[in-house]
Amino acid sequence: MITFIISAVKIIFLLGFLILIHEAGHLIVAKLCKVKVNEFAIGFGPTILKKQGKETKYTLRLIPLGGFCNMEGEEERSKEKGSFSEASIPRRIAIVLAGATVNILFGLIVFFILMACTGNYVTNIVDSTIEGYVAQEINLQKDDKIIKINDTKIKSKYDLDNVMENISGNQILLNIERNGEILEYKVTPTKVESKYTGIYLDDRAKIIAIEKESPAENQGLQVNDKIIKINEQDINEDTNKVIQQINQKGVGTVLLTVQRGKEEINIELTPGHIPSYYLGVSLRPAEDTFINHIIYAGIETKGFAFSIIDNIKNLFSGKVGVDQMMGPVGISEVVAKTNGIEEFIYMLALISLSLGVTNLLPIPALDGGKILILLIEAIRRKPLKQETEINIQMLGFSILIVLSLYVTYQDILRIF
Repeated sequence: MITFIISAVKIIFLLGFLILIHEAGHLIVAKLCKVKVNEFAIGFGPTILKKQGKETKYTLRLIPLGGFCNMEGEEERSKEKGSFSEASIPRRIAIVLAGATVNILFGLIVFFILMACTGNYVTNIVDSTIEGYVAQEINLQKDDKIIKINDTKIKSKYDLDNVMENISGNQILLNIERNGEILEYKVTPTKVESKYTGIYLDDRAKIIAIEKESPAENQGLQVNDKIIKINEQDINEDTNKVIQQINQKGVGTVLLTVQRGKEEINIELTPGHIPSYYLGVSLRPAEDTFINHIIYAGIETKGFAFSIIDNIKNLFSGKVGVDQMMGPVGISEVVAKTNGIEEFIYMLALISLSLGVTNLLPIPALDGGKILILLIEAIRRKPLKQETEINIQMLGFSILIVLSLYVTYQDILRIF
């Protein structure tokens, strides 16, 4: 019971707080732009608490999964003083942009502080080399500094890993600083093949996502299949046992028994192999100084921000399916399972940044869609017909509702 209460408090606080700062962004900029705000609400449904300000009614509602900032003339155009529809286009864009901007800035600031306080930073300085890899073949030495690969500057292990993920086995130009001298090497990184299935499991060995065109998809596995046996041996919901069996050396095809609905189905899975490329160096941890905490936290934060953008690109490019998206139910489950304050703060930053970036997508009913309509108005030098604008927003809203229901359904299947 106590665990349930703690989980509920974490979920309500996280979602409620992020919605609060999002809507507060709209509220504050609207006030600065002299636009009248009729109601500022956190949550939906029946009102629990309310307070009437000089101009704005502030309310707390029963269902803490949303909120709104109701401005005069936002839904229906109004000629009244302080109307949103009568404000200049730059002011209206600023008001609409404010909510997502607050979420993005908050997420980045929180992540930066978290990394500055807790991060383990690794430099670009070689500490040792690994036998059998190209670094030993070209005689890289301890204290060598990797400063550039091709045209990319290397300042940390994060930069090195990022470059090595994208070289596809091609020869690279490696710049090394040794005793103040710059050395150049043309090398082909060492190729290492690893097994690849394309499945992602939760902590009970249930498949929560499958990559498109992966061995798992091609061989008949489906999202929400629960692996109960490997090679006819019970795995007892042990995800690590699944991973160990599939990755075991000398093992090719494995026989998986999965529970799909009320059926038990046997599927032979032959993992594919994906190549990875390495220099074969261990890099030195950074000294524990205040400056290093700031520098490396900035590097980590940059990577954190671009990872969210890459995920959205993958969704629109088809590399990630809609069935792999996570809605409020899935987010709530992840938040409930956070262990310790550090993990909870990380989720707070991650969801805040994701919420902000997603809200800026040019989809009607999202803030990005509203900004797109305002930009069209600026180009046309006159607004769209109110009926047309309402229809566009309603279409976007309908699409989002259907998408939300589908994502929620997938979340529930993954949980149960």
